[in-house]
Amino acid sequence: MSKIFDMLVEKRGLDSDFLNPKYLSDENIFEYLPDMDCAISKIIEAIENDVKIMVYGDYDVDGVTATTVMVDALKMAGANDIVTMLPDRFVDGYGMSERCVERAQSEGVGLIITVDCGSNNSEVISKLKEAGIKTIVTDHHEVLGELPEAEAIVNPKRTDVNKTEREKVKKTGLIDLAGVGVAFMVACALVKANKIKNGQEKWLLDLVLIGTLCDSMTISKINRELTFYGLKVLEKTRRPGLKELMRVVKISKINAETIGFQIGPRLNAGGRIKSAEISLKLLMTESKTEAVKLAEELDRLNAKRREEQQSALKEIADTGADNLKKPVIVVAGEWHEGVLGIIAGRLVEKYHKPAFALSKVEAKDKNGDGVLNIYKGSGRSFGEFNLAEAIRKCKKDLLGGGGHAGACGLSLLPEKLQFFEKDVNDYYDSLKLKNQERFLKIAFDLDSEELADFSVELLGELKQLEPFGEGNLEPRFKLKNVKTVEVRKVGKDQNHLRLTVADKAGNKMTLVSFYAPEEWLNLEENLLLDVTISLMKNEWNGRVFAEGHILDIVV
Repeated sequence: MSKIFDMLVEKRGLDSDFLNPKYLSDENIFEYLPDMDCAISKIIEAIENDVKIMVYGDYDVDGVTATTVMVDALKMAGANDIVTMLPDRFVDGYGMSERCVERAQSEGVGLIITVDCGSNNSEVISKLKEAGIKTIVTDHHEVLGELPEAEAIVNPKRTDVNKTEREKVKKTGLIDLAGVGVAFMVACALVKANKIKNGQEKWLLDLVLIGTLCDSMTISKINRELTFYGLKVLEKTRRPGLKELMRVVKISKINAETIGFQIGPRLNAGGRIKSAEISLKLLMTESKTEAVKLAEELDRLNAKRREEQQSALKEIADTGADNLKKPVIVVAGEWHEGVLGIIAGRLVEKYHKPAFALSKVEAKDKNGDGVLNIYKGSGRSFGEFNLAEAIRKCKKDLLGGGGHAGACGLSLLPEKLQFFEKDVNDYYDSLKLKNQERFLKIAFDLDSEELADFSVELLGELKQLEPFGEGNLEPRFKLKNVKTVEVRKVGKDQNHLRLTVADKAGNKMTLVSFYAPEEWLNLEENLLLDVTISLMKNEWNGRVFAEGHILDIVV
């Protein structure tokens, strides 16, 4: 190993199990999930009795990948009559809506299996039960109230299980599974029950990888095993939809970056702009012709998504509103509902504060015979400000809401907007949080004054750590006391930076920044800098170079 890689492995405390993980090192790990035995029993019973099964998912990447994994697993296990349903972001919002009951009844569904949702849908599940329709919940979200009356609730975040069971779920990393990961555990349990041929389930790992990374799940023990082998499966995926999507995007190298910034946004674009059914069809189709059409449509929808979010962010910045100065930002307008989560995230990045972005939409009243104008939106946070707790504290202001510590959805009446803004800021103040910006600082793993340390050999070694994600971030290095040799603005609009630096020994290295800040573009030559980078490969005229992607510059 190179000196830098050796130091990195030691600093991160990585062992051989991490560097060379075994596929399902605990082959019965799924047994630690609550209600798994019951869920498998009910699924097998439904298959053997030719019961019509509905898989109910969600409209994000985790939701559509989990839906596909569950459908594929059921087919492998012998199910012949399966339908799918995803909530419509603009009609149903997150989770199970009453449309689910209506459709299940009209289509003669006897069993509903949820993926990536259901733990907080007691009312809908009770109505399904009254209609004689059984429900199995598979989910990974926090349980915010009483558990629904389902046949089984397979969720690693259940708090009603005993302490020993909770500790086992935490220790194995099951607590960090995405919805698609929980669905995959069901597939593994069906393998153990001899309903799926052993090894056949591995072909589902391409979707487990994509859903896990795009849902920003921590790459702890089981997720490391699933994503490590998921990367290998994605490289030789059998799915025409993924093949065509990667062709449309011109992906030549599959890694966490291309999944997170190329594949994920396009799969999300369906649910954000039009319908998640487009993304689901792409993943499930066996037709290359259909795959081409769907991949190109998602690419167009993603371009529209970028336009919508940029327009909204410009409007927010141009107003210079006072609410941007408060500890928690709450902005409201008339923007495309599908980009509100992205807007909130961009506000967090720019202002280093938790943020909520809301848009005015029409919704049916409780009786279903009238229309209300409401605000609906998303929140994003970081550090020690937990959005799930904030939603609980402000529930008197809201029509509904829920989510994770770092992301949430919510809705409220227009007349409650000012009260929500005040109450969520009062709650933030009450926590007396200190120095939250430290959570947003660009951290680095190692520093060095010798550019020769950052070689092509090191690039190859770093591939052993892929795929990167939460808890296994791409390594970052600080180049200390390097001198600027050449500063070039590049690109059509001259807004990208190509910077050549040298160390004291005269070794040179090229660093790049896309859409660089103005102060970086205006750097002068012969300046001493500290530059934080991640490494990337550049191939030119048959030669391979190690270059740096600039994350931070300190003059």
